[in-house]
Amino acid sequence: MVAARRESGHLPDRAACSRATRVGTGIMGIEDTVAGIRDADLLAEVEAARGSFLFATIANTILHRQRARDAEAEARGAVAGRRQAMGRDQRRRDAVREVIENEPTGPENLQHIHSVLALCGLPYRDPGDAREFFREYGRNSLSLLAGRLKNPATGEMEFQGLPYGPKARLVLLHLCTEAVRQRSPTIAVADSLSGFMKEMGFAVTGGERGTIRQFKEQLSRLAACTLQIGLWDGAGSASTLNVPPFRQLDLWLPQGADGVVWQKSVQFHQDFYDNLIQHALPVDIRAARAFSGSARKLDLLFWVGYRLRALQRPLRLTWDNLHRQFGADNASIRSFRQAFKADLAHLQEVFPKLPIRLDDNGMLLQPADPSALLIPPRGAKPPRRAVATAG
Repeated sequence: MVAARRESGHLPDRAACSRATRVGTGIMGIEDTVAGIRDADLLAEVEAARGSFLFATIANTILHRQRARDAEAEARGAVAGRRQAMGRDQRRRDAVREVIENEPTGPENLQHIHSVLALCGLPYRDPGDAREFFREYGRNSLSLLAGRLKNPATGEMEFQGLPYGPKARLVLLHLCTEAVRQRSPTIAVADSLSGFMKEMGFAVTGGERGTIRQFKEQLSRLAACTLQIGLWDGAGSASTLNVPPFRQLDLWLPQGADGVVWQKSVQFHQDFYDNLIQHALPVDIRAARAFSGSARKLDLLFWVGYRLRALQRPLRLTWDNLHRQFGADNASIRSFRQAFKADLAHLQEVFPKLPIRLDDNGMLLQPADPSALLIPPRGAKPPRRAVATAG
């Protein structure tokens, strides 16, 4: 009779009773919770907690961690999908922006360059046999003179040419950084240059066209050159400063080096070194890495970092000002404006909060909140609002 009633549907079977009991006691909910956990380490935590009177609470906590991981993985997948449509350089800039936004700048990410070099710049391209590079920025001027070095293989004083391009800037960044870190004007180049090249994302390769030779060539050109900086107040007073960055460069020719000359050590001129220690401009190495292939973008990175750290009121620069500062490769204002807009846009991809705007009249720089700066300063002063113009 009982069987007949069960068959007719008037009595539930044992499985149904079991399900009802489990639902009523909440056991089904725990199993659903556990079913949502997939990562092996989290499942191991679940199994270790079985039998505990707090098992349901522990399982729910672990499920929340699983869901957080899933959300992070989904976000990473969305970023990866978005970057697939980007070119190589844009992907690098986007990755650097993400890292800088999520990991504040620490001592391990800081490099340094002399503030004078941040303002002056170097030739963008190989000037060939030219012996002087001249540039005006505002009321001030820079003259860069090429020099000679003694070849340890031939004994000849050989003309080195002018330093140029992104590698010359990166070498200066590296040497200034090592001088600041070691608190010494003398840097052992042979022990540090290859590591710096790797840090900047360059493959360390030998041979005639290898990166080692390219970096060493720029180092030799830098060590041989001298700087002259002209300062004018616009009211009848002017000064000219002779600034030899380096006092000494030791070269040697290792046995079996196939004629390749190595730099053993380089020594900054004491005056330059003392001034560097007082006026070293910090640079985020991660940002420099993003622009390591472009001389003008590195100049823009250094220059903006210098300007905005000290800016207390809005600053207006005309296109003519900008062309004299950054337009060495562009004969016309029109071609320069197009190139400069693209370069600044790339900088703002990495630092989207930079308070910089371009218009038909030129560039407007606004005083920045420390969080928007390339390197937040210590004890920033509140900005003022009157507009200044470059002189």
